[in-house]
Amino acid sequence: MKNIKYILPLLVISAFVACNDIEDVDLVEKEIVAELPELTAGSVDFSNYVALGASFTAGFTDNALFKAAQENSFPNLLAKKFQMLGGGEFTQPLMNDNIGGLVLGGNLVINAQTDTLFKPRLVFDGKGPAALKDVIGDITPTTDFLLNNPTGTFKNLGVPGAKSFHLLGNGYGSIANFPTAANPYAIRLAADNPNASLLELAMAQNPTFFTLSEIGGNDVLGYATTGGDGTNTITDINTFDFAFNTLVTTLTSNGAKGVVTNVPYITDLPHFTTVPHNPLDPTNEDFGPQIPTLNTVYGAINQIFIALEQPNRVIEFSETAASAVVIKDETLDDLSSQIIGALNASETFPIFVQQFGLPVQAAPLVANLLGNAYGQARQATEDDLFVLPSSSTIGEINTKSVASLMNQGLTLQLAGQFSVEGVSLPLEDKWVLLPSEQLEIKQATDAYNQTIAAVASASSDIALVDLNSILSVASTTGLEAGEFTFTTDLVTGGLVSLDGIHLTSRGYAVMANKFLEQIDATFGSNFILSGNVNNPADYPTNYSPALQ
Repeated sequence: MKNIKYILPLLVISAFVACNDIEDVDLVEKEIVAELPELTAGSVDFSNYVALGASFTAGFTDNALFKAAQENSFPNLLAKKFQMLGGGEFTQPLMNDNIGGLVLGGNLVINAQTDTLFKPRLVFDGKGPAALKDVIGDITPTTDFLLNNPTGTFKNLGVPGAKSFHLLGNGYGSIANFPTAANPYAIRLAADNPNASLLELAMAQNPTFFTLSEIGGNDVLGYATTGGDGTNTITDINTFDFAFNTLVTTLTSNGAKGVVTNVPYITDLPHFTTVPHNPLDPTNEDFGPQIPTLNTVYGAINQIFIALEQPNRVIEFSETAASAVVIKDETLDDLSSQIIGALNASETFPIFVQQFGLPVQAAPLVANLLGNAYGQARQATEDDLFVLPSSSTIGEINTKSVASLMNQGLTLQLAGQFSVEGVSLPLEDKWVLLPSEQLEIKQATDAYNQTIAAVASASSDIALVDLNSILSVASTTGLEAGEFTFTTDLVTGGLVSLDGIHLTSRGYAVMANKFLEQIDATFGSNFILSGNVNNPADYPTNYSPALQ
């Protein structure tokens, strides 16, 4: 029913200095460059750095993990700076290709709850995010977490999808526990010791310095990306408290210092802010002509809503302005039985049914269909948030709904008319975050961050990077870094990758610099003052579809 257009701005940077003759040189003032201080470590021993975390730590971007992105992971960027102060080699469990995605024993992985973690990367197709195969044709990942896992000890222990308590779980990297209690990315880096926990893998290396990043992010993210539909729950605060305290206490037990991060408000990310609540355009050639019929059908339901003193549920589409989609709001009282009863009691309803080419005898059937479909329906408001994949669902025909309605006696054409997602068929809960669900996410995030702040403030060995504030700035006024102003706009903002959740490689360079700032402030090093920082301009926002 709509096209969300993404425009990638052309950034042109030009510099021109012209000297027409020898005399011009004498007129140019010489720039005085201040000598930067020598780089110092402060109180930190960077000789053995280990990174523990989830997707951000791994370098996940564009909805995938792949070699080029891993090489630009923020821990790898940090390690390069630490090596200037005696840091050792920083090893990562590199993927086999730049396709992204995983296979198991030569077969594509199918797992309903984690499928998005295993697909090839997204690319920019000139309009917006697109599947790699849609741009370059069918392609199969070559990273097989059964047949070709890397071996050895890895300094980067970032596992996409890992929740706080997963880092403590023994066997999280064991193929024997997949898919119920293991993660393929953990399996790849734990090949030498599959029953060890990620924390044990870190401690076995006796780190002198560590980063513990985005712990708590996945504890709310799974709930958010599934629209709070119940397939994924928010980790309770007691479980999180135990996990985070255990992680920090253990990592610092041998005298190591480290940096932790708090949890941003993930609903500020473009995965949840890009799709508008009112994308239905009356000038659309498919939607526009249907508006009078739709308003007739909903008019019959609206009379019942008004009679039941539920005016907030009235559904009406405008013929002159963009309209909001129709959603199923499970927090509303289910009025299905009242709708069915009122329609069956109406003397005019059988006549109403006839205008759809149905016999009078079909009136009870249609009453049941309408009651069950719209018992918890309403139009969306600007307070509702839609997950990014909903953009390709709104306005599409739900084939399962069509089949169900045909089984109940409707024609193919009529079943199709009543099965348009977000128009005649209310969008399911998995596509939308209701205000009440957003509040649950915020409350959990605030509780996690209180724990993180308390743990960090209680130890002089811990620095805290405030990712929550950093994302807040980026999503409002814009984040100044290097020569850029980063925002959280999808595609054009520069900070967040094509999946709307994870950072671009340029964004990870900015993140690495934020770590360096806090390391300087807490431990007395001088990465920033000595100029030993990452230049965001040296890192891409998007990778070419041809990169394999």
